[in-house]
Amino acid sequence: MVEIDLDRVSLDFKVRRFRNLTLKEFLVRGLFKQAANPFIHVHALQDISLHVGEGDRLGIVGHNGAGKSTLLKLLAGIYPPTRGTRTVRGRISSLFDITLGFEPDASGWENMYYRGHLQGETPRSIRSKINQIAEFTELGDFLDMPVRYYSAGMMIRLAFAIATASEPEVLIVDEVLSVGDLGFQKKAGARIREMMAQARLMVIVSHDLLSLQNLCTRVAWLDHGRLRQLGPPVETLAAYHQHATRLAAA
Repeated sequence: MVEIDLDRVSLDFKVRRFRNLTLKEFLVRGLFKQAANPFIHVHALQDISLHVGEGDRLGIVGHNGAGKSTLLKLLAGIYPPTRGTRTVRGRISSLFDITLGFEPDASGWENMYYRGHLQGETPRSIRSKINQIAEFTELGDFLDMPVRYYSAGMMIRLAFAIATASEPEVLIVDEVLSVGDLGFQKKAGARIREMMAQARLMVIVSHDLLSLQNLCTRVAWLDHGRLRQLGPPVETLAAYHQHATRLAAA
């Protein structure tokens, strides 16, 4: 069985109010009995409960800073909940921040193995896919070079090819993909659609409301870290659009 279950999940962060202080600034603040660099408690997600079952395609909308990407990272296991319980059954494939975590002095080939291991692949499964990944990147002999010499576009090609080489059961997608020139964008779009068709469960964040209406079985609207509405795409997206329009006109 493949499913996601969140039961009254909250996620809090402690962040510094100021940038790192110099020694002089630290001493001056202490002289005037000011807190040197106090923490601020950020309530990123608050009391969220939802269930996503096999066959579901859940879209997530909300304003910038509403907690959408944070929620995806919690689902992927990057952040543990501060309170509540998170249960995910099924093999996860996540598509966000795909260019993070590369070893700059290693070659493209070596990074395929490193990133494959991080995604939960076995050495055998990586070996079986490595030529397919290399062909998809269209990087040719550049794969023999350390990735520190890659352009941003080349890094994205390599990262995207590795990230999408798995066969997901639970697919988690954030709207952060930029994949080079027009020809490669078409290939990448086709690959994502193929993964969406294969996945037994999908959660996607997007500002493209029409795409969410066409792709999703349900949509969740996040507002300042809280789940404001969860329901059929047409109803939830209409409510969110009306709210956003009213705020823009105020």
